[in-house]
Amino acid sequence: MLVVNLQAAQDEEPRERVTSVKKVITSVAGSKEKEVKIVPDILPEATQTTQEGVPRERFYSVKKAISGVSATPQKELDIVGGFKHMFHDGKVTGQIRALSSAYMNDTYQNTYATALGGFVKYELAQYKGFSAAVTFHTSTDIDAFSGEGVKRNTDLSSSAQEYEVRSETYINYSYDDFSIRIGRQVIDTPLADSDDFLMIPNSFKAVVALYEDDKLTVMAGELQEWQGFDADLDNGWQKTGKDGTYFGGLSYSDERVDTNLWVYNINGEAGDTTANNSFYADIVGHYHISETFFAHAGLQFLKQNELDSSGVASNIYGATGELVVDGLGFNIAYNHAAKEVNKQSFSGFGGGTLFTSMDSMILDAITLDRSADAWVGGISYEIGDFNILYAYGDFHGDADSSGAKEHIVEQNFGAEYSRDDDFTLAAIYTINDDKYDNSANGINGGDWGNVRIFGAYNF
Repeated sequence: MLVVNLQAAQDEEPRERVTSVKKVITSVAGSKEKEVKIVPDILPEATQTTQEGVPRERFYSVKKAISGVSATPQKELDIVGGFKHMFHDGKVTGQIRALSSAYMNDTYQNTYATALGGFVKYELAQYKGFSAAVTFHTSTDIDAFSGEGVKRNTDLSSSAQEYEVRSETYINYSYDDFSIRIGRQVIDTPLADSDDFLMIPNSFKAVVALYEDDKLTVMAGELQEWQGFDADLDNGWQKTGKDGTYFGGLSYSDERVDTNLWVYNINGEAGDTTANNSFYADIVGHYHISETFFAHAGLQFLKQNELDSSGVASNIYGATGELVVDGLGFNIAYNHAAKEVNKQSFSGFGGGTLFTSMDSMILDAITLDRSADAWVGGISYEIGDFNILYAYGDFHGDADSSGAKEHIVEQNFGAEYSRDDDFTLAAIYTINDDKYDNSANGINGGDWGNVRIFGAYNF
């Protein structure tokens, strides 16, 4: 389920960027984002603003592109003059979603499952700056099209074969360019994101404040707990650190450049495996060569300092470049992780933000006690309502203290059909080849393939 919006832009307006392969796959079933004039949502990571002031998400990697699967059109909230009209003029949005996922493994049990679910969201109209919303997500395996016992793929609906969650319940207050949201909510930042590439996205119990004008966005808040596929569906809501995670970020976007600066304090205690202070920065430039010819280039940096003997410490550098000509896109991305003895990097609560993150493979998997490099190249083409993509990633880890090396190659093949804002049908085929260890105990599960077929209807 891989959507690749590498289309050529019109006039002077830059198109959506897909500057890394993982983010490309995440927007699979996502619909085009509509303007929200009254109460701006908590903006996703790396959101650009067009000349008309309409926020649009940029995609920097294949991993993040996959997570746009659940995106639905944002309905404009009404401003009402009385409390009772908040309910009468409230908006309902949702999505019906079906997903089939099968794993083909060389050394252990093949698994497969098909699930049906989706979500429904009800959001009140705005009265004196206040609004509120509630969202329910659900996923249920279809037994006739799912494996039995050990042949069942539990990624879609948990080991219980069904999953229901009140993923959002929040109160929002907005005044001019400032808003604050309290409660369960979906957010997308570099190290905490929805990563919505299966059936259940990540959501957070959080307090998030946001200031935005035409080009500048400032966000700060606290993440207390989270749930979703990345948090393990079987475990429900989990803490994001002993006392939560504090974060702040600044994003600036115009027609020529997008840049981000983010800091995170993921606190913990002895035995925690995520506690650290993280600093993330990126800058991406855009050059409009002609009406249908665009060039994009970016740099990124992630630094993590260990807290509470967690084992998390890293210095990661990245670069990316992209050319788009008449709907045909060519992309290359690189990340390097410097060796930290007996330490490794942490991609955060979700899919992470590295340029080279793919459908499955991310650099985190091979950074423990070694320096590591990742190269990812992709080609994509959009014609009408259809998008296709091929991406190739090479992940190589130098010898660690024991002398062990890592070398993993991943390929992603994707195709997507999207009709207007309401219907998407997509498929992705992932091939993962562990060059040094083909066993199930390998760093990324040995050699395997995964096929996913996805359909969604937005309402």
